[in-house]
Amino acid sequence: MHPLPPRAKAADVSQVLDTPPPSPAPADEDDLAALAARHGLTVSGARPSLPEYVRQLWERRHFITAFATAKLTAQYSQAKLGQVWQVMTPLLNAAVYYFIFGILLGTKRGVPDYIPFLVTGVFIWTFTQSSIMAGTRAISGNLGLVRALHFPRAALPISFALQQLQQLLFSMAALVVILLCFGVPISFSWLMAVPVLILQFTFNAGVSMIMARMGAKTPDIAQLMPFVLRTWMYVSGVMWSIDKLTSKDHLPHIVTLALETNPAAVYIDLMRYSLIDSFHSSQLPPHVWPAALGWALIAGVGGFIYFWKAEETYGRG
Repeated sequence: MHPLPPRAKAADVSQVLDTPPPSPAPADEDDLAALAARHGLTVSGARPSLPEYVRQLWERRHFITAFATAKLTAQYSQAKLGQVWQVMTPLLNAAVYYFIFGILLGTKRGVPDYIPFLVTGVFIWTFTQSSIMAGTRAISGNLGLVRALHFPRAALPISFALQQLQQLLFSMAALVVILLCFGVPISFSWLMAVPVLILQFTFNAGVSMIMARMGAKTPDIAQLMPFVLRTWMYVSGVMWSIDKLTSKDHLPHIVTLALETNPAAVYIDLMRYSLIDSFHSSQLPPHVWPAALGWALIAGVGGFIYFWKAEETYGRG
């Protein structure tokens, strides 16, 4: 055999050195998934199953309660009157509505116990309004908390709805005083206020979760909501009697049906029926209890599932 010339040997060595090592074959995704499962690894921020999500949320029930109480305590911490504003704010709103609607527009005519009628409507409506407004900002307004800690994000809109329920309970003490001052007697029907509040809280929490998901994706919705809620208030019979308006024949049936089945109006009318003896069952819309239950289930269950489906997206982007 003839030896290679020195120049040829140098070229072969250079070619070997310049050739990159063969890359390892990519690992199969199924193999990686099996390896992760074998060592108990899961995708970071992945959405849990619905039953698991409910279980995690139940485990954080003490956090939800404590967070709601802390937010309520801090709400008026800078005001000199402090927690008195929890009662004063809806009362002042009721006074304004009484002057404008009750006196100037005459909506109090033909409505017995108009001041208890009005104050009850204002307090119950404020509960819904405040819950939805707080829920709209539940994620977008707490991004630091969402990004720093791992917990079911539904805890935030639920805790804000619970905060508004606690505030309503403070206001109910003032409402009882007003009822007694205007001659409304204490009766066993007042106990019906408890299931009404439970149904309304479920409805409010569900809508809050819907708005929390929408607000997390589009924060500008929070700027639009005051106009939407103000319009909703005007058609919910807060300052006027839906029964007296719908008893007239000039309204189309579809309008009457929309006014009577309006969820805000349903809960307001049920609370008036529970607390005010002059507000009779004949003034309630047909099938009012099934309507109240149906709205609570539709909003509560539907809102919870709608919020859960976007769980892994909150706080990202």
